[in-house]
Amino acid sequence: MPLHVPPAPAPALRSVLTALDSPTALREAPTPALRAAQGPTTPELPLPVHVLDRISADGASATRLAGWRFLIRSGEHAVAAAETMLTPDGWAFSHFFEGPYVTSTERALRQAESMGQPYQPRLLSMPSLYMLTLWLHGDIDGDGTDGHPDDTDLLVPLAPAPPGIPAHVPHRVADLLPLLTHRAAPVRLLGSPA
Repeated sequence: MPLHVPPAPAPALRSVLTALDSPTALREAPTPALRAAQGPTTPELPLPVHVLDRISADGASATRLAGWRFLIRSGEHAVAAAETMLTPDGWAFSHFFEGPYVTSTERALRQAESMGQPYQPRLLSMPSLYMLTLWLHGDIDGDGTDGHPDDTDLLVPLAPAPPGIPAHVPHRVADLLPLLTHRAAPVRLLGSPA
């Protein structure tokens, strides 16, 4: 198996399992597909979610761990996802959700499996671009909680991707992040202070 999925912290997994067993959490979730799932639902493929708040001029920047995301499987496919977050008391369930990023993540993971090269999958969010990518990190022995995208790592934009950036096309970090630097730069209006 070329993908080396890091284990999620045990409290994060327990919080998701507890939420899946909670009728209240499921009833209040905006996830019709999860509520309508027939048979057992299981949290799988825990992915650390990193946030890239700023892209520097050379395209490299540190990330921060924002949470862990689990795909919730029912039958053959993921029907939703569960997100956890770090609180002062430790890892806690945040919310369930569904939508295009769930199916896009599942598709990108299958695509990465077929590459035949070992990677550690992570998610990399770039809020300033409204962009989420599957980050295929070359350090397969890390715990998934720290680090920054290495030049040789791959980023696979998930659908929906920003205009002009094709979804599900792997890009080397060294090629993609410098291109995104211009998109993430603040726009200066005429007459505004420099």
